[in-house]
Amino acid sequence: MSPPAAPSPSRNAFRHRSFRLYWASRFLANFAAQVISVAVGWQVYALTSSPFDLGLVGLVQFAPALVLVLYAGHVADRFNRRAVMAVCELFETAAAAALVILTATGMITVTWIFLLLFVFGIARAFLNPAASSLVPNLVPAEDFAGAIALSTTSWQIANIAGPAVGGVLYGFAPGLAYGVALVMFAGACVTIALVPRPPQKTMSEPRTWSAILAGFNYIRHEKVVLGAISLDLFAVLLGGATALLPAYVRDIIAVGPWGLGVLRSAMGIGGILMAAVLTLRPIDDHAGVLMFVAVAFFGAFIVLFGVSTTLWLSVLALALAGAADMISVYVRETLLQLWTPDDVRGRVNAVNNVFIGASNELGEFRAGTMASLIGVVPAVVVGGVGTLIVAGLWAVLFPDIRRVRHLRGRD
Repeated sequence: MSPPAAPSPSRNAFRHRSFRLYWASRFLANFAAQVISVAVGWQVYALTSSPFDLGLVGLVQFAPALVLVLYAGHVADRFNRRAVMAVCELFETAAAAALVILTATGMITVTWIFLLLFVFGIARAFLNPAASSLVPNLVPAEDFAGAIALSTTSWQIANIAGPAVGGVLYGFAPGLAYGVALVMFAGACVTIALVPRPPQKTMSEPRTWSAILAGFNYIRHEKVVLGAISLDLFAVLLGGATALLPAYVRDIIAVGPWGLGVLRSAMGIGGILMAAVLTLRPIDDHAGVLMFVAVAFFGAFIVLFGVSTTLWLSVLALALAGAADMISVYVRETLLQLWTPDDVRGRVNAVNNVFIGASNELGEFRAGTMASLIGVVPAVVVGGVGTLIVAGLWAVLFPDIRRVRHLRGRD
């Protein structure tokens, strides 16, 4: 079961020019998306003063990924993934340009915003499976784990800094926020276009339902991939506490609005620090066991956060939870890409991306619903305990994952 433990000459994925360009493109696009997300939220609420419309902002962007999951993965496997990324980022650039023009001319309306957000959602529905599937085509197997750590770090940095930058820019002028995002999306287009066409096994079977459903069928039969994806789904579904942070800040810790920003950043900072450690010291052995241990620690730290009544302990608990989650993401994403054949990787990643999005959305709904029934603290604690149980149960149900030791490919 374990891949050979041959020493690798280097784990520095940045030594590959194609990956450096890919990394820059993804960072620019993710950062711009975060700027757009904050600016759109402010603008929608300024236009309507409706919390329901704020909820629609996320739904409009997630719905295309859910509807297009089968076809988006099919496209990532049939066509050149770098080209798919470039086309999608071009559409994002065009949508950002439309936001700039409509805002500058005073023609912006909620209807226009939702239509453009739907365009962003369609673009990302195709972009994410292609982008996730492209990395193994850019670096050799021995450098892939480091590439996952570097890619996740860039996402975390964008996720932390992007909203802050978007808020500041929107404070000066809404058009300025959209303009900066436009420039970054354009930069993402240029950098991904500079990546030389990498080798890729494209699907050769005809467009039948069997071919389109190949991602689901592969996940169902490949226990390592099924276990890794479902573990993340239920861990995030039960352990997510982000939606309840405003209630903690106001009613439990009582530190004021600034505390919300600190708490929201804590998990990301913990994740970034752990990603840096994993980049310098990749996991060399017992990778499957470490993933289960990391998920268990994530649940334990969520429980600690749930019972905390002081800011410093809450921040520490969330930072440690973010670090544990980074280990889980690092192992899971590496296993998912290296254990999936190249000609079906896009369809598998499309399913994985929908599961991730669904677990986040449903996790927030689970937390909010339980909090309304049993209280905020019990809802978080029960969720953390549930994550601990899932980690132990999955370790029993998926012994093949426990036997995975190295992250350099498979037998």
